[in-house]
Amino acid sequence: MLRLIKYLKPYIWYILLAIILLFVMANADLALPDYLSRIVNVGIQQSGIETALPQAARQESMDKYFIFMSADEKALIQANYTLIDANSADYDTYLSEYPELANQPVYVLNNVDEATTEQLIPIMRKSIAIVTGITQMIENPETAINMGEELPFDLSNIPAGMDAFSMLAMAPEAQRSQIAAKIDETLSAVGETMLEQTAITGVKTEYQALGMALAQFQTNYILRVGGIMLLVSLLAGACTVSVGFLASKTSAGFARDVRQAVFSKVESFSSTEFDSFSTASLITRSTNDVTQVQTVIFMLIRMGIYAPILGVGGVIRAIDKSASMWWIIALAVILLLGLIAVVFVIAVPKFKLIQRLIDRLNLVTRENLSGMMVIRAFNKQSFEEERFDKANRELTNVNLFINRIMVTLMPAMMLIMNGLSVLIIWVGANEIAQSALQVGDMMAFLQYAMQIIFAFLALAMLFIFIPRAAVSGDRIADVLEKKNIVVDPDQPKSFKKDFVNKIEFRDVSFRYPDAEEDVLHDLNFTIQPGETTAFIGSTGCGKSTVVNLIPRFYDVTEGAVLVNGIDVRKVTQKDLRDKIGYIPQKGTLFSGTVETNLKFADENASLETMQETVEVAQASEFVYANPDGLEGSISQGGTNVSGGQKQRLAIARALVKKPPIYIFDDSFSALDFKTDAALRKALNEKMSDSTVLIVTQRVATVKKADQIIVLDNGRVVGKGTHRELMDQCQTYQEIALSQLSKEELA
Repeated sequence: MLRLIKYLKPYIWYILLAIILLFVMANADLALPDYLSRIVNVGIQQSGIETALPQAARQESMDKYFIFMSADEKALIQANYTLIDANSADYDTYLSEYPELANQPVYVLNNVDEATTEQLIPIMRKSIAIVTGITQMIENPETAINMGEELPFDLSNIPAGMDAFSMLAMAPEAQRSQIAAKIDETLSAVGETMLEQTAITGVKTEYQALGMALAQFQTNYILRVGGIMLLVSLLAGACTVSVGFLASKTSAGFARDVRQAVFSKVESFSSTEFDSFSTASLITRSTNDVTQVQTVIFMLIRMGIYAPILGVGGVIRAIDKSASMWWIIALAVILLLGLIAVVFVIAVPKFKLIQRLIDRLNLVTRENLSGMMVIRAFNKQSFEEERFDKANRELTNVNLFINRIMVTLMPAMMLIMNGLSVLIIWVGANEIAQSALQVGDMMAFLQYAMQIIFAFLALAMLFIFIPRAAVSGDRIADVLEKKNIVVDPDQPKSFKKDFVNKIEFRDVSFRYPDAEEDVLHDLNFTIQPGETTAFIGSTGCGKSTVVNLIPRFYDVTEGAVLVNGIDVRKVTQKDLRDKIGYIPQKGTLFSGTVETNLKFADENASLETMQETVEVAQASEFVYANPDGLEGSISQGGTNVSGGQKQRLAIARALVKKPPIYIFDDSFSALDFKTDAALRKALNEKMSDSTVLIVTQRVATVKKADQIIVLDNGRVVGKGTHRELMDQCQTYQEIALSQLSKEELA
């Protein structure tokens, strides 16, 4: 498939833009679980309180916090908080927000920058956690953090009416610093998550004591984060649509360009190249194979870049949420890779077989359609049905085998995904119970795990389809890279304006590609301008091969074919074929009308010219029997006309071109003798100045030819007029006497 990569060059900007959008989309998708985690952890569990830095605190609470701060920390906190009391200028403003201000002064956080906030949070978090922990020990010792060994007194022995914090405040500063350090060490041992949660619980309690509207605080946070989630989702959706559009445009454009390239390449093939590929195979390569590659290019742009970004990003973010559960993702990935490897090994070899079976089915179908009359004539319908059924069943069985393998992927993936979910919830629940993980983080970890599995699933599907597309790509590239045997010279000669339609064969020998011996041997003859030369001989003696060398459908192996004194290999194929009107043994018509088929030779042909050629070709009888005349429809391949009518229209088409050289390759075989005679008479009258070559097995057709060349096993065994050959050539005599009586030959 890499051999076709050059056809993506016009779409490089689409691909680059798609990659940028995929990065945006992947980051948006990866951000959603984090926002969900925030809503659960902060919005629901913490009532919208994001950090342990309170926006406001009562003076009595702040005094407790100061107990566990150093002098520098206390000074930093006091510098960034303002004490509001009844004498403050903004008293009325803050009173509505903090109703407790009516009873006691309140510290309010100043507008601080992000750097200062980062300095303040650890100080307040530690102090608030210590105060909250001691408060919990006093109120409920069983559920509180155990810090009793770090305190200078037993909380249970405090006298009635005595405050523990007052006792701590009366202790010397050095002792308080030592106590704070020991408690800080104890809190650090319980983990960052629990420390944060304990501090935020203290902030929440403080807000309640201040009379703040926590419900509204919580609602505002959830709406804000939820709104961001909605915007991120819309961004991801817009990127998805845009990437789909770009991927479709790129893959469809690539397929169009490749099909055009294949068609153009096939148009340039000589008969030698056509011998390398069957018609059915060429059809499959330009349709089904191109579609396979197009599909994979779409998947590569849409998923091949997105899935790795999503997978790697998911792993990083999942471990960031809970590093202790990394082994769960590793286990899932290992199971997934093992499953993919098994499917890959089993299914991939079958993809190569499928394309050959499609070729076979295409071939059988085409043969049945084109040979329908023969099949019916020999009553072979049952045989052909069995032949088609065999090709159809072989393809069906391979497809069913592959599909059975592929359909096991989804249930297996679902089993892994559901098992992974259960395992994450089970392990996560234990960590939540130990205060090592928050509920929102577990939910986010679960979603990241699903994204990772999805990424690997997408890559698995991609790697399964790539081998089939690679096979198709190689088959297409084989056609595009096929080296043409018949090519134009680098410095072509051109025919003179006074073109002399003389043809000469000089020591010509010819061998088909990969053949072991020549089929034509040392041919030497000259066809003079205006002469009619006929080639006759038994079936397979090389008659058609000889005339195919003139328009360079094949090139000679040895010797040279000269037209107008110039070797045909030294002029361009276009210039050479412009001088030749070729009527093949099997007349080919194209879908359209009689007129469009005639204008295939000359699109500027006048109505009078077409009418005249129809008359000469003896086709006027059936053409004008149709009320539409020249506008009468012709179906694909000319299936709505008889073999003789098809040949006569093919002859008329060549006559429209008015070339100096005509080649009739057994073009009269489907005509009855009367029509044959009338046609030859009309041709002699209208083409007296043209050089005419006729390939035939009918002696009656060539009796009046200026020169008859008799071939036998690729060699010239006789050359002359009818009378000369009857006297001198035994091979010709045998052919003539087998067809006509002595009286008819006289």
